[in-house]
Amino acid sequence: MRWILARCCGLALISLSVALQIRQKPRFYGVKPNRAVYIYCMASNQGQDSEVNWYRADEYDVPEAQRKQIKEEGRFQFEGKGMIKNAFLVITDLQKEDSGVYFCKMDDSWGPGTELRAVRPIQHAQALYRSQMKDSLMVLQGLMLAVCIAALLLRRRTLLEQKDSIYEEPETDHIYEGLAIETCGGGLYEELAVYSQADGAEAPWE
Repeated sequence: MRWILARCCGLALISLSVALQIRQKPRFYGVKPNRAVYIYCMASNQGQDSEVNWYRADEYDVPEAQRKQIKEEGRFQFEGKGMIKNAFLVITDLQKEDSGVYFCKMDDSWGPGTELRAVRPIQHAQALYRSQMKDSLMVLQGLMLAVCIAALLLRRRTLLEQKDSIYEEPETDHIYEGLAIETCGGGLYEELAVYSQADGAEAPWE
């Protein structure tokens, strides 16, 4: 029983070691479009006849069953090296949609994967123009913020002035209140005729 268990463990370790011996070069590619790309798959046992199959996925953590196998057609070509068939994956006239992670599979063992990114070339004049546009937008945003703050302050000042201008009107002042009008022994209207006589007439007190 122990012998069978040891044999199974030994086979598992051998399988794991074989899987770990599959390598890819390079592990990352950042290339401008319209270029040719070479990805190499190798194993520690180069003297054994082997065939490599190539697969593509969007990310590293995509399950093995969802990786799409690449066929030799169009811009995708295979090249062998020594006793290994299809050791090289060649992508000619690289396009942006070719970006992804490429895996090789040799004798049921997967490679670690190579990430390929098609980088768009950046023109200096275009980059400078975008930088200037960004700076201009930042300045414009600053000016708009300053205008908004000034408008709020002006509005607040106007409201305070309006509040100060509202007050209770004082009651009508009675200027003549408390003043006694002297009358010459009679009613006011009766004596007015005496004082309104023409000049030269004798006054009643003379």
